[in-house]
Amino acid sequence: MPREATRIDRPKRKYAPRLPPAERRAQLLDAAFELLRDSELHELSMEAVAQRAGVGKPVLYTVFGSRAELVAALLDRERERGIEQVRATMPTDLSAIGPAASYTATVSAFVKVVLDNPTRWRLILMVPDSAPGEYREGLRTSRGAILAQAEALARMGALLEPRLAGLDPVLVAHTMLTFAEMLGRLAVGDPESFTDERLSGYANAAMALVAGIPADAPTP
Repeated sequence: MPREATRIDRPKRKYAPRLPPAERRAQLLDAAFELLRDSELHELSMEAVAQRAGVGKPVLYTVFGSRAELVAALLDRERERGIEQVRATMPTDLSAIGPAASYTATVSAFVKVVLDNPTRWRLILMVPDSAPGEYREGLRTSRGAILAQAEALARMGALLEPRLAGLDPVLVAHTMLTFAEMLGRLAVGDPESFTDERLSGYANAAMALVAGIPADAPTP
């Protein structure tokens, strides 16, 4: 067979389209994140990520030199996005609807965020055993910042609501954050059983008991 014919018959190798570095990085992290919807962190492989992104492994290794580097970047991105979501649910003014209703609305909004983003929040609330220490430390730091914000809200609430004035604001902040995290873990672990309606209803009833207001009072 002539050499020229062999060249013609040989299938051409497909190459991934060129992208700016930032776009390529985001594409690869998105691919890794999508894989985690149906698998655990320790199962994530460079080959699977490259296949999901539609690129060759050399392209992947150009952006992330190792699996550890990829995992660290992915976890950091999702932690940052998660913290942004939490901050977005936290009020800055409790005077409009009152502390108890504000707390309930915040917890309900957080539960909805978790249910809408189960993969992200599984990584945050149910930290995989294979997660690196730096990620765990980052979570502790982020949680500390959220706790400080919750404490400031508890102090504000005590000024607005005499029935809350006798409660230690530090303990209130710890209680509220731990309560929200517990509901979030239930939502991530078993979303069919622990629905938005069920968890939000429980949050409303629990806050009613703490604040001493009727459980069937209207919520925002």
